[in-house]
Amino acid sequence: MASIYSTLSSNTLRFALSSFPNTSLQPPSSHIFFSRPLSFKGLSFNPKSFPAPLKASMAGTNNVVIEVFEQEDLAVSLAKYVADLSNKFTSERGAFTVCLSGGSLIKFLGKLLEPPYYDSLEWSKWHVFWLDERVVPKTHEDSNYKLALDGLLCKVPIPPGNVHAINDTLSAEGAADDYETCLRELVNSSVITLSPSSGFPKFDLVLLGMGPDGHVASLFPGHPLVQENERWVTFIKDSPKPPPERITFTFPVINASAYAALVVTGKGKADAVHSVLGKSQNSVKLPAGLVSPEGELKWFLDKDAASKL
Repeated sequence: MASIYSTLSSNTLRFALSSFPNTSLQPPSSHIFFSRPLSFKGLSFNPKSFPAPLKASMAGTNNVVIEVFEQEDLAVSLAKYVADLSNKFTSERGAFTVCLSGGSLIKFLGKLLEPPYYDSLEWSKWHVFWLDERVVPKTHEDSNYKLALDGLLCKVPIPPGNVHAINDTLSAEGAADDYETCLRELVNSSVITLSPSSGFPKFDLVLLGMGPDGHVASLFPGHPLVQENERWVTFIKDSPKPPPERITFTFPVINASAYAALVVTGKGKADAVHSVLGKSQNSVKLPAGLVSPEGELKWFLDKDAASKL
């Protein structure tokens, strides 16, 4: 029988995955956390409902944390998470390398603009990158750069030279090559470190969203780019989601990161969340199930996204 630990002081239920069946498939330090904001009304979470596919899809990840929130509280927790990592890395090595994606992620980062974070974070030490970008002008409504600029970056004192956008005047292939060259130069100047185990760039934090089909960055189910294991940055001209031309980090880069967070909300994502984290034989087929950073992987889910777990 699975063990359940109740931390009364924080109203957090902690499920030790190592106590579940088939522990041979489970990373030994992984846990699932349902934090205070979670309402159990109408939801039933049975520890036995998290079987082997969860463990298999996360193979290689040292630590997996899953938190489920009321949506309005997700942004509060995400801001604290990002701020804590910013403080950790700026203190330890004088820089914080964070990779953004598009979608609703920027909206959830909005709490960083409020006390206590805005005035306390060392914004001048941030270096911002994009996990993927649409090959459109930076002023285009489809641009992930424009989304981040309007929602966050224009409101914080990050030096413009520390915001590393793609060259939108190039073709998709040219933009991918140029962005990889940029990353290599920043490795040479020690802004970005290299993973000693894989040799790929090791970002401090990658912030990922997930599509209803389970895609992350611009790595889509069944697309050959999911298997790319040599390039740091590559390009796609036939994205199943418009616009068709994009650049994207590859999985070896995503998985070399020190920390990775998947921020997933809405009922439209519930099936994909279930496929990756629930009882499903399809978990490893979805790109989101292949996210396996060298450090910690944390899922930020709202109740709707977690409704089928």
